[in-house]
Amino acid sequence: MDQAKLVKRLISGDKIVVNELYEKYSAKLYHFAFGYLKSEPDALDIVQEVFVNLWENRKKLHKDSNLNAYLFTIAKNTIISVFRKKLSEKQYLEDIKNKVVVNAIDTESRVNYDLLTEKITHLVDQLPPQRKKVYVLSKEKGFSNQAVADELGISVKTVEDHITKARKFLKDNLSEYGLFALLFIELFVS
Repeated sequence: MDQAKLVKRLISGDKIVVNELYEKYSAKLYHFAFGYLKSEPDALDIVQEVFVNLWENRKKLHKDSNLNAYLFTIAKNTIISVFRKKLSEKQYLEDIKNKVVVNAIDTESRVNYDLLTEKITHLVDQLPPQRKKVYVLSKEKGFSNQAVADELGISVKTVEDHITKARKFLKDNLSEYGLFALLFIELFVS
């Protein structure tokens, strides 16, 4: 049957012509789609989508429309949409994966920080009373060495000696925590 008659029947709503077109083009469309998608279910979905689209847009066809070109154009556009969707899903999944990793690292870092802070607090409590006072005023309250010396009525050299010995005690007792602890001491205890 010639194309013009098929198009005319299709435009008029003849459902049987869709079956005829399906028999004529479905295998070609399937192979076309499979060649790009490499997935049987996706290729079958494309074929189905092409014929659904053809039926829904039949009234937009012109009597001289080339059905072969029209069907393959629909197939090509649908394949492109599938690729975009898969790429979008892949990027979305990658973003989720990255967020999970970052959150896990943040959580681990926070736990390590909390454990280290707790351990340092425990170690500071073990310092001799005067050394503990010097350490707390200097490192936790931010007093200068001169202000600590004035507050406690001791020399600046004595303050420096207490701080040096407190740092050594902390370093020695935090070595089991590795590089993270040493970095913490350098940043927050020095």
